[in-house]
Amino acid sequence: MKKTFIKDIREKDQVTGSFLVTRKESGISKSGKPYLNIKLMDSTGELEARVWEDAEELGKRFQKNDVVSIKGFAVAYQGGIQVNVTSINAVADGEYDIRDFLPSSRKDPKVMLEELDNIISGIKDTSLKGLLSSIFKDQGIRGLFSLAPAAKSMHHPYLGGLLEHTLSICGLAEKITGHYKKGINKDLLLAGAILHDIGKIHELSYSRSFDYTDEGRLLGHITMGIELVDNKIRDLPGFPEKTAVLLKHMLLSHHGQLEFGSPKRPKTIEAIILSYLDDLDAKVSTVQALAENEREKDSSWTSYQKLFERYIYKGGVPSETKTDNREEDKNGQGPLTLF
Repeated sequence: MKKTFIKDIREKDQVTGSFLVTRKESGISKSGKPYLNIKLMDSTGELEARVWEDAEELGKRFQKNDVVSIKGFAVAYQGGIQVNVTSINAVADGEYDIRDFLPSSRKDPKVMLEELDNIISGIKDTSLKGLLSSIFKDQGIRGLFSLAPAAKSMHHPYLGGLLEHTLSICGLAEKITGHYKKGINKDLLLAGAILHDIGKIHELSYSRSFDYTDEGRLLGHITMGIELVDNKIRDLPGFPEKTAVLLKHMLLSHHGQLEFGSPKRPKTIEAIILSYLDDLDAKVSTVQALAENEREKDSSWTSYQKLFERYIYKGGVPSETKTDNREEDKNGQGPLTLF
């Protein structure tokens, strides 16, 4: 079990532990000796590291994206901490839990899977329920779905992010159907919410770092998701053809616009709702993460965000504003908020 985490390392600490190597570069010091410039990562952050002695020999023992066991000592470096490494060796696959080294959802994946199972068990349409049960009883799919991030670097970019994003959209779908009530096939909407990003379990790689697989770059998660769902439907005799078409349309159109990667634009009420909920959840999650990641910066605004083409205000309600500072207006027409 990993015991040393980057967030706990302080200047002058003796460092012994395992970390993920996200950068490995060779260099030549001012004295003409080779050294290694390394970046180490775990679930709590990243850290600069250097190998000054026996760099060529130690460099043969590991590669970028390896989990390594190191010994070294922490020193102050450019306002932060750097580890000078004296010993380093690659850790064999299967001897570590990748969740210790990559950012992970704060929610327990087992609890989230139970929540997903409960949503599926509540679906009344027997065909859709059978399809979803078939997919998520497949232990290979189930394991990957609980581990995969929702994206490489945008919304929910952490282990378990795909499952967390999926459950969030299911929750929003429940509220939407409760609000509008008529004309929405709730079971179909929930099925689309659960399956819309399932292709990401194969589009992304996340065994050692977040990246795209070759198939992911060539096909994309929408195509891969359609193939997965289509194959499962073929194994279910008598699955209604119209239901299959409507469900696959939701997967094909959930990005909303052709320029955003959807092969089709949404043309049913369930597909339209799903595309907006997907966009909403992605953007809200991204803004929340921005505020969290820049919470220590002495500003009420984030840095400029290319995704939104703007700065994002993170200050919330000013602390000097009293939320209960209200009084009746002169005509007795109800509370008047004072700003």
